[in-house]
Amino acid sequence: MFATMGALGLAPTAQATSREAAFRAPQGSDFTLTGRGAAKVVIVGGGIAGLATAYELGKAGYDCTVLEARGRTGGRNFTVRSGDSTVDSYGNRQTARFSDGQYMNAGPGRIPQWMVTMDYCRELGVPLEVFTNTNANAYVFNEKAGMKAPVRYRTAKADVYGYVSELLAKATDSGALDKALTGEDQDRLMEFLKDFGDLGDKLSYDGSERRGFTVDPAAAGTPGVPLGAVPTASEVFASGVGRYFSFEFGYDQAMLMFQPVGGMDRIPVALTKAVGGQRIRTGAAVTEITDRADGVSVTYTHGGRTRTLDADYCVAALPPNILAKTPHNLGPAVQSALEACKPSSAGKIGLEYRSRWWERDHRIYGGITETDMDLAHIWYPSYGFHGERGLVIGYYNYDRQADAYAKLTPREREARAVAQGVKINGEKYRSELASSFSHHWRQTPYLEAAWHSMEGGPDAAVFAPLNKAAGRVYFAGDHLSHTDAWQHGAFTSARKAVTALHARVLAG
Repeated sequence: MFATMGALGLAPTAQATSREAAFRAPQGSDFTLTGRGAAKVVIVGGGIAGLATAYELGKAGYDCTVLEARGRTGGRNFTVRSGDSTVDSYGNRQTARFSDGQYMNAGPGRIPQWMVTMDYCRELGVPLEVFTNTNANAYVFNEKAGMKAPVRYRTAKADVYGYVSELLAKATDSGALDKALTGEDQDRLMEFLKDFGDLGDKLSYDGSERRGFTVDPAAAGTPGVPLGAVPTASEVFASGVGRYFSFEFGYDQAMLMFQPVGGMDRIPVALTKAVGGQRIRTGAAVTEITDRADGVSVTYTHGGRTRTLDADYCVAALPPNILAKTPHNLGPAVQSALEACKPSSAGKIGLEYRSRWWERDHRIYGGITETDMDLAHIWYPSYGFHGERGLVIGYYNYDRQADAYAKLTPREREARAVAQGVKINGEKYRSELASSFSHHWRQTPYLEAAWHSMEGGPDAAVFAPLNKAAGRVYFAGDHLSHTDAWQHGAFTSARKAVTALHARVLAG
């Protein structure tokens, strides 16, 4: 049995060390090996983890039912389009008035190419396009640091790299690294620094074409006019622009990045279709989970009535902060683990414009502007280039900044965001605005979190009860992964739960 499970990818094997070998979906033929029938499973939560669990178990013929408290599947994967309405916990009601073809990814907005989310998009037939995560033409503006005007990302990068290279080159030239490097090493380092920082003959950084141009190079007679007025090293370091450059080195942020064509919710839409709408009950808020020796009972409200669903097993794929408030008999260790998952805040505002002025006037095609204002990030759309209209994410902020915006009315959020965005993008940031929609995850019913802070990570001892079954109840969600807040985390956590549950059923 163990050897058979290993061949199916359901038990550790020497080959199960890579991403591809670590998981193989259960198949209906598995049960012919044991003469057993597939079990009945109730899945609480219709987000990515819950849908992926039902999808994978469904391949082996499990009788799965997904209970989702909200009126749609997808969880935090929420793409806002015209006509979509929300009511937050403060009582703010919004209805999106975006024009056709415009949308806002209120939750996940990008996919690194190494994540298994890409594999599910391939398997489910979800077409992808590039998401521009880093753009040399986007801006950096640190108002709190004293910057008077925004600078292009390329300009800030050239200045920081230039001055850092100059300082290190001069230190090397003066013998400061003699104890650390051989003479040959130092020669190689100097060659690198001259190129990396575009240094002059005297090992000085005096600016270069890497900073950009006020007049771009064109035909004969127009060699281009490089940006002038190179700031001093002190001014560059004081501006704090260098704090953003490590962003693109992050394993989960490095280009290329991708997004589904037409909106991130194309993923849960495809999963929902693959699972089968008849197996998913939306508007079903779970009020109690009871584990028994021979099965699980899940009580929920639906259509104003209280109902109970009995199953052989349960996979709890709802946010841990919500499950912590749901009555259960899973024990104090499980409850302590759930309460140790601390919810975090994040918010976004989508600003639709009547024209794509950022492309025409600023030559910005996708990418992110960074700032130390409470906007945190401004995202320019990576779709619909040269179209008539476009939608900018006017802020993507977290924690206290997100909480401060959440307390405002939607109209006040818009006014505050636009007033600050004008300082970076100019008056068209206000005059061309057509509509807006803002969303904050801590104030979203049945979710109440953008992601979760897990002290010590998901493998810490306090979370051990969630990484195994509590009786016949298993747990899944991106919080139980090392990629919290990514769909990859939800998918891989679901795979882990599916593997454990299926191995248990086969073993009898």
